[in-house]
Amino acid sequence: MERQAMASLEVWRTKPKRKPLIVRGVRQCGKTWLLRDFGRRHYSDQIYLNFEKEPTLAGLFEQDLDANRIIQELSILRGQRIDPADTLIIFDEIQACPPALTSLKYFAEDAPEYSIATAGSLLGLAVHGSTGFPVGKVDFLDMYPLTFREFLSESGYESLAGYLGELAPGMRISPPLASKAESLLREYLMVGGMPEAVSSWLGNHDIGQVEEIQQAILDSYSLDMAKHATSNLFPKLTAIWRSIPRQLSKENAKFIFSQVVQGARAKDLEDGLEWLIAAGIAIKVTKVSRPAIPLSSYADDRYFKLYVVDVGLLRRLADVPASMMVQESQGYEHFRGALVENYVLTQIIATGAHPYFWRSQNSAEIDFLLQLGPEILPIDAKAETNTVSKSMGVYKSMYAPRHTLKLSMKPTVDGHLPLYAAWDIAGYIARS
Repeated sequence: MERQAMASLEVWRTKPKRKPLIVRGVRQCGKTWLLRDFGRRHYSDQIYLNFEKEPTLAGLFEQDLDANRIIQELSILRGQRIDPADTLIIFDEIQACPPALTSLKYFAEDAPEYSIATAGSLLGLAVHGSTGFPVGKVDFLDMYPLTFREFLSESGYESLAGYLGELAPGMRISPPLASKAESLLREYLMVGGMPEAVSSWLGNHDIGQVEEIQQAILDSYSLDMAKHATSNLFPKLTAIWRSIPRQLSKENAKFIFSQVVQGARAKDLEDGLEWLIAAGIAIKVTKVSRPAIPLSSYADDRYFKLYVVDVGLLRRLADVPASMMVQESQGYEHFRGALVENYVLTQIIATGAHPYFWRSQNSAEIDFLLQLGPEILPIDAKAETNTVSKSMGVYKSMYAPRHTLKLSMKPTVDGHLPLYAAWDIAGYIARS
């Protein structure tokens, strides 16, 4: 798969003061594949260590954390010459070997000529990174599931992705292109962006196999929770995690602790909540009292929504039939709206931005506020072609923003962007 993160790796490789790299992300979002493909493309050789599959490798770091000794012994162990200029060294599942994580500090200080790239799950790094973390001595690259733009490319529609990435105000997408883009987006809402699920779908278009993969991923997250959480924390994690689809589907999607466990309050469950957020599998979007820069200064951490890192996993977690993505179905209206919100959020998050949302005292609500330079952009997302938004009218009358943006399946482009171009919000605003 051609991942957009490859360009970031290529920049890292040529940085004058390059540090060891940590690629962070949830399990099975493609971190290992990306690093190995990067090594094949840009280095003559690579050495790969997986600390979960080969726990004995931890012995390399027991004597001391001298970088040159580790390199020498690693070369002997693997029977390979390690060329500082042309060998990529990959430490995979680095969270399973905390001393290896700590050693990155000494690679940065004493052996910066070596290309050291590591991968680890956010969950494991959150647990093991509290002690001995090489603060200031590493570079980071955050990895996410495939965006819809990447899904288009993998589906063989690179030219369509290029066209959607050039939309500007006043354009109208022709019916054939709009129909194709909408059809592919509905596939993406079923499948999501986890690489194995995408590969399976594009290979045989069997949604049953896709759902088996999605369930296996969800099960692996549960196993990780059980592995890393204390016995009293684990039930909180699973209860919060399973409540996300239900809470998002409410008319007011504010996350309410008492709807996780009857009678529960924030102080009872907030440690579990923060764990899931640190693990990267849940994404918290906080309400702001007013749309001003910086948005973080106006955030109310007591009022928030909770989303899932991948839209396909959200659908599977909610046990909603894939068929409802293809055609409108009675009884799923609220979940369809929640799914589309979750989709838009994942496209925004993958750009490195983090949105907030706004709600007035009289219940007008804007799905997302995005800070773009000196501007705050209000974004309202609709699941189908309806672009009527009373809330946007209220927001405009109160704050008179320079730009507003509505997202829906409507194929027009003027203060409105089709949902299938949501991955290019910043680009569209720049062209406006």
